[in-house]
Amino acid sequence: MNNSDQNYVKWFRNAAPYINAHRGKTVVLMFGGEAVLHPNFANIIHDISLLRSLGVKLVIVHGARPQIEDRIAGRGIERHIENNIRITDAETLVAVKDATGSLRLHIEALLTTGLVNSPMHGSQIRVSTGNFVIAKPMGVRDGIDYKYTGSVRRVDAAGINMQLDYGSIVLLSPIGYSPTGEVFNLALEDVATQTAIALKADKLIALTEDDGLIDEDGQLIRSCSVRTVKTLLDEKDCHVRQLLLRSIIQSGENGVERCHCVSYQSDTALLQELFTRDGAGTLIAKDHKEQVAVATIDDVAGILELIQPLEEEGVLVKRSRELLEVEIDRFTVIKKEDVIIACAALYPYPEAHSGEVACVVIHPDYRNGNRGERLIAAIEAKAKQLGLTNVFVLTTVSGHWFIEQGFVEQSIDKLPESKKQMYNFQRKSKIFIKQL
Repeated sequence: MNNSDQNYVKWFRNAAPYINAHRGKTVVLMFGGEAVLHPNFANIIHDISLLRSLGVKLVIVHGARPQIEDRIAGRGIERHIENNIRITDAETLVAVKDATGSLRLHIEALLTTGLVNSPMHGSQIRVSTGNFVIAKPMGVRDGIDYKYTGSVRRVDAAGINMQLDYGSIVLLSPIGYSPTGEVFNLALEDVATQTAIALKADKLIALTEDDGLIDEDGQLIRSCSVRTVKTLLDEKDCHVRQLLLRSIIQSGENGVERCHCVSYQSDTALLQELFTRDGAGTLIAKDHKEQVAVATIDDVAGILELIQPLEEEGVLVKRSRELLEVEIDRFTVIKKEDVIIACAALYPYPEAHSGEVACVVIHPDYRNGNRGERLIAAIEAKAKQLGLTNVFVLTTVSGHWFIEQGFVEQSIDKLPESKKQMYNFQRKSKIFIKQL
């Protein structure tokens, strides 16, 4: 087996936990008409087919802004935009129907492709479309009648779930229907957001021109909370970016656990984001009422109170208040209403590009959630920022839990040299290491 084959097998093994985690989950995937026009769109279609084959329940919401613009220009229709919103009169609505209908058929055709020697050979994907989105008119605002421009009134979640349970991919256009039989032009972001919320989707994924969300310094944000996305919202931004950010915020605040932004220009970004540890774009996690934060000097008393029972049992090595005050910046805590309910510390060993995870404690009343996983994720992110390539833990009682978090038991020889010299042979702690 050559190196290329070996690397593929290793990648496939590493992807297995993510494949299992995503199976049966509901994902809303949104992209604009720009993505459909891009040469990489064929690869995106292949990836969508693969996701469905792996058991992901998929709802695709497509936009059609450039296609609508082309139809309007081709028909010589005057363009009316107010407050960055298109006014859809009767003549414009015909162009909207034409553009969205043609684009939906194009996407359906691509999803049906099953040529021999193509990535979609044998996929047999069923695509379901329909009147799943009920709309209402925007009406008259500040004296401006937006006519057939509308917003989502409700989404037929039961109907969509029925199609997903049948194994179909549900394809939604930026079009909605009213109980009076009218058709309304909707924003892609509105349809995707309301659909994700109505379905209680596990993920909302946005395919964008950029690699993901970009901060004010022009750098890719790898992961952040919904709270951070709010700080990115700037009225000077282009309208489309504002809509995207507001879509993420609204989804996260209404139950969607994870949102992702990845580039439609990359032929690997979508799969890399979902099936590798580091991803390719931006992961936005829903805000929790319990906040993960770097500890401050004001947290010393709370940490001491939290760890004292385990110190008395001999599970943890005792720490004095003085030592904890000196080392407080090493600690990460979870607070609920300003009360510390969990903590963990990271002690770097820069010469070995390694870091020790220590003092992982969760209050007994809060051990049923995913707080431990959130703490470890925060510690790992901190370690990566410090340029560390692995983290290790010494434990006498929690080995199985750390194995579940991706740590592997190792011998004392794998420890950094300075830590090796401090190893307490009387405690006989087991050593677990995780590569970052």
